Amino acid sequence: MKRVSSKKKPFAVICILLLALFLISACNESNRQFAYKDGTYIGKSREDDTGAYGEVTIIITSGQISSCKFVTWQADGSIKDMEYGKVNGEVSNKDYYNKAQLAVDAMEKYAKQYEQTKKTKNVDVIAGATIAYDQFLEAVNSALKDAVQTSVK
Repeated sequence: MKRVSSKKKPFAVICILLLALFLISACNESNRQFAYKDGTYIGKSREDDTGAYGEVTIIITSGQISSCKFVTWQADGSIKDMEYGKVNGEVSNKDYYNKAQLAVDAMEKYAKQYEQTKKTKNVDVIAGATIAYDQFLEAVNSALKDAVQTSVK
């Protein structure tokens, strides 16, 4: 077994201590929770390349998230709902309509998962609805920035 020279020992010890400090601080950050001010908070995402954006409404009760609703709006101001993906009220392209409705369904799932878990990192992205997912995360962060009261461990 090769022995470490006495000149290299302090460097190795410092590296180990820095690594341990980094790991401890990372663990503390992930366990940090926020207390929120009671109220209703609305957050919006930036517009995508079509001019559509997401909007979330979060209700805080007793310092905790009690309700979350998420919708996306088209550039013309209409909400993306059961009509989203239709042309003049008709399904002219079934594949396009199905993809559009997948995104509409995902919006509700994103809000429900967040309401249940209280953490965006626990909201699963749904294949085919990644733009809605990104808009959801951005809107939640926008809504909660005004609701944060304190940081507690």
